[in-house]
Amino acid sequence: MADFDIVLRGGTVLDGSGSEGFIADVAVKDGRIAKVGTVTGTGAEEIDAKGRIVTPGFVDIHTHYDGQITWENRLAPSSDHGVTTVVMGNCGVGFAPVRQHDHELVVKLMEGVEDIPDVVMTTGVPWNWETFPDYLDALDKRESDIDFAAQLPHSPLRVYVMGERGANLEPPTDEDLAEMRRLTTEAVKAGALGVSTSRNFGHRFKDGRLAPSVPTEDQEVLALAEGLRDAGTGVFQLLPNYDMKPEERFDLVEKIARTAQRPVSFTFMQNPAEGDQWKTTLAALERTNAEGLEIRGQVMGRPAGTMLGLELTLHPFALHPSFRPLADLPLAEKVAAMRDPEMRKKLLSEKPQDPNPFFLFMISEIEMLFVLGDPPNYHPAPEDSLGAIAKRTGRDVMDVIYDALLQRDGREILYRPLGNIGGHRFQSSGRNMIPNEHTVLALGDGGAHYSMICDAAYTTYFLTYWSRDAEADRKFELALAIRKLSRDPAFAVGLKDRGLVKEGYKADLNVIDMERLHLHAPHATYDLPAGGRRLSQKADGYVATIVSGKTTYREGKATGALPGRLVRGQREAVAA
Repeated sequence: MADFDIVLRGGTVLDGSGSEGFIADVAVKDGRIAKVGTVTGTGAEEIDAKGRIVTPGFVDIHTHYDGQITWENRLAPSSDHGVTTVVMGNCGVGFAPVRQHDHELVVKLMEGVEDIPDVVMTTGVPWNWETFPDYLDALDKRESDIDFAAQLPHSPLRVYVMGERGANLEPPTDEDLAEMRRLTTEAVKAGALGVSTSRNFGHRFKDGRLAPSVPTEDQEVLALAEGLRDAGTGVFQLLPNYDMKPEERFDLVEKIARTAQRPVSFTFMQNPAEGDQWKTTLAALERTNAEGLEIRGQVMGRPAGTMLGLELTLHPFALHPSFRPLADLPLAEKVAAMRDPEMRKKLLSEKPQDPNPFFLFMISEIEMLFVLGDPPNYHPAPEDSLGAIAKRTGRDVMDVIYDALLQRDGREILYRPLGNIGGHRFQSSGRNMIPNEHTVLALGDGGAHYSMICDAAYTTYFLTYWSRDAEADRKFELALAIRKLSRDPAFAVGLKDRGLVKEGYKADLNVIDMERLHLHAPHATYDLPAGGRRLSQKADGYVATIVSGKTTYREGKATGALPGRLVRGQREAVAA
């Protein structure tokens, strides 16, 4: 009989603490790391890790798997990239709490804000809950390839408390605020990891109406913070209003932290309209943390951007009147129609029209569009943009974009960087923000933006672009890179039982062949409920991924094991 469930033999252990790697065996038993060192006993499963690195499982604290977990057992694409725990319910949107007559409202909200097709939700979401504790009870019955934790989202909470008044953006009464506060406490005590909100004016229903949380006054947001304080545990997550000055944005973040007396994190991007004003936010992070507040900026190691294409939700001609009849055609028919000279002439002569200003904004930047390529290049040089190519060749930029969209039989993906685009190759966020101790890598957004964004592979990209393949002036040493992907995000949300390869910790592990680690380009698949479309993205080099002591992936292939479960509430660190 084997002594252990799994033994990883002879790998270079990067334990997540930031310490240098060391050669060791790692033994797993009963879902925990039983030994790190020389293991003389045998494992029921033995994995040769020689020449590979052994790391903690990665943790993404910013995802939107709130719906996907109710109809699927795989939380891809995150689980394809070494992620073993995700936190969902971010940006103030989700599927609970909700009364039966508001199901359609929630569907329309998630369709507009998170780009989830309504037919996917109406087909896939079982709606076997009303309150947020009910939702957690429903999730308790779900099995997955990775662990998942949920946060209470502000927008459905507002509608649940206020009804139509909440959806119509009316101001709350004192009774409304007291009830939101009470329900926040109730949700956190039931196991919600925290509460979230959004003030971002890009968050809208598809018809252009603002998401319920967006225009709310500070007092309503602070009522949620008070509920968190009453619970005595949990975290607060915020997507700020980037139309405000950095000082004003951070003022609300600081108010939340002082009111809740709990950790706060917020989406932290370099806004191209603000130049170097991100430095103001970094200085504010330094000041408030020195004062004892726990505030972190969630950042990405590359530009936040969207994917545009004929097979996706948006592209520069998607909102043109003549394209509307083509939108739902099969790709081959769509391409054939666009190759017709008369249709080309018509589309090139038109302007986009849509009631949603955010959609118009998303396709408005035509000079700084790039062909993404395979392998994907998220840090292109400005001279490689389609706008620059148009100038060099003396052509109209829309003409160049038209041809680019038709490449690869219409499957070409165009990349539009939105934020974090400072520096010659959009490298400023990685060079200047990620090294700060008060920022945390996040923002994978898995489970949402199915046909516009595919950021959940940032873990693989960070290990390759910023570590293995990086020049000396931008290189993250591998030990630090692993800490940024595992321990730091796990501890930021109070999940202190994971993120480290140490005895007693949860056996969430990766075995990675760094020489073979390779990120493929995203591509469209049609495997959501009702044949819905999403972007998928694969990687080579993940030899094995282990969750709760069960091997879930070998060489990128699912084993069928589903040890992932709902994580209710925060977890204490493991005693030495």
